[in-house]
Amino acid sequence: MSDTTLVETLPILAIAPAQLLRGNGILAQLPQYLLRYGHKALVIAGKTANQVTASHFKDTELEIIYADAIADCSDANLAMLRQIVSQAQPHVIIGIGGGKVLDTAKLVAHQSQLPIVTVPTTGATCAAWTALSNVYDADGAFDYDVTLDRCPDLMVVDYDIIATAPKRTLVSGIGDAIAKWYESSVSSGSSEKTMVIAAVQEARILRDILFQKSADAIANPHSQTWREVVDATVCLAGAIGGIGGANCRTVAAHAIHNALTHLHQTHGTLHGEKVAYGILVQLRLEEFQGNQLATSSRHQLLKFYQEIGLPTCLADLGLSQVTLAELEQIAEIACQPNSDIHRLPFSVSPSQVLAAMVSTTSPILVTN
Repeated sequence: MSDTTLVETLPILAIAPAQLLRGNGILAQLPQYLLRYGHKALVIAGKTANQVTASHFKDTELEIIYADAIADCSDANLAMLRQIVSQAQPHVIIGIGGGKVLDTAKLVAHQSQLPIVTVPTTGATCAAWTALSNVYDADGAFDYDVTLDRCPDLMVVDYDIIATAPKRTLVSGIGDAIAKWYESSVSSGSSEKTMVIAAVQEARILRDILFQKSADAIANPHSQTWREVVDATVCLAGAIGGIGGANCRTVAAHAIHNALTHLHQTHGTLHGEKVAYGILVQLRLEEFQGNQLATSSRHQLLKFYQEIGLPTCLADLGLSQVTLAELEQIAEIACQPNSDIHRLPFSVSPSQVLAAMVSTTSPILVTN
């Protein structure tokens, strides 16, 4: 028998932040946690996030360096921030803000090999949790994503801070989070791998929580139900992607989002709003395959969307005047060879995507 043992190397799963702090007013404790990394911290934040959180870094023995406020995770911003890191030599990076700011901070920390602390200021995405950054071009269109080597070293969820964000951001986060079920179940629902099975089942639980609690949470911010929904959008959604891995994470709904970002008319809509619409498009594509369950799922979602305020059609995304040529362009982008749409268990053409995009609210056809 050979002395050589074959070792199978499976993909590395970055499942969760090393530590998660949650609570009302918990951000006040952040400086004492930062001291474990050193005495100099670089804060990367959006303009509003800086205003909301700056008071928490007063009267601390830490040296706090503030980068200029940013809005997008772009190559230009990443280069600017790497230059600041090179000059200032911080010991830790703190990302404070929405998804694009957090993606930027995570990626700069990854590129600079520095610890990263994330502080979400809205319930709009699970970016504070995940080992992934989405990068956009100078025009605001999705360009590429980067898989990071680990989730954040520390994540701080301060419900008081998140409660200051517009209600629309949590509604958008619900749209982004609920996609986990519709995407993971179609791409990985028949998997026999333990971790993937776990992720798909967690996604089903997440969907059920959001169906049951979202309307009450939106109507009653600061309530216990509201906090549970924030935990669902910011934390549980991220955990599902970490446990299941890339193939389980995003399918057609996110592919539609990525394609829509190439239309400047959609830049006023939030990530989760476009993803929520993308779920309806994905279900229409499944219906084209004769899937009747997809039809009932779509109509269940349409009722849910109308109840909490998520978009159901192109007009709701600000695209009531969109041209056929623009829609054809979006459909082509959604079907590019590297698109997540190809994680569907059937092939999809641009013409099918276009047909699905314009028929998200189609009624159920009753056949005799």
